[in-house]
Amino acid sequence: MTATVDVLTNGYAHDRVASSVILVRENDTIIVVDPGMVASRDLILEPLHSLGVHENEVTDVIFSHHHPDHTLNAALFLNARYHDVWAIYLADDWGDRTDVIEGAPSVSLLDTPGHTHEDISTLIQTGVGLVVCTHLWWSVQGPEIDPRAVDQGLLEASRAAVLALRPVLIIPGHGPAFSPHELDQ
Repeated sequence: MTATVDVLTNGYAHDRVASSVILVRENDTIIVVDPGMVASRDLILEPLHSLGVHENEVTDVIFSHHHPDHTLNAALFLNARYHDVWAIYLADDWGDRTDVIEGAPSVSLLDTPGHTHEDISTLIQTGVGLVVCTHLWWSVQGPEIDPRAVDQGLLEASRAAVLALRPVLIIPGHGPAFSPHELDQ
């Protein structure tokens, strides 16, 4: 079985900032990636509802990193386990991180430091190939040099590692999904 991916909100980073918010489903597992800042919570909830999912049905939330623009609306998902670079959190349980999401064997986490030391990317095997949700790119338009990166060299190495996986689609932190081939243009 493979997972399905839907973009709930395309992010942006200009005068204002919003994160790209992604829905991933496999088996009975319902995952939201980076439920961060958006102009209105309805920009997360309305697309979620239109796809037949209620926020209380979300089983897992994944944070690419801990900046508020990627985490601010996490509390919308009251029943979820929360995944980050260190652990899995549920209520008052701080459990060990696993690289594969329970119940969703097509969804895994990969350490991809550079923007922060604690960045992870979500790797999703779909029917059309690998989709990667990541903050290694803000958008296909750039910036090529991340002005907030803690280590640009590390970020470049993480970008190369992700591209070596040959994804068919990259969903960046602050923009619409793009094909890796668009990076060459």
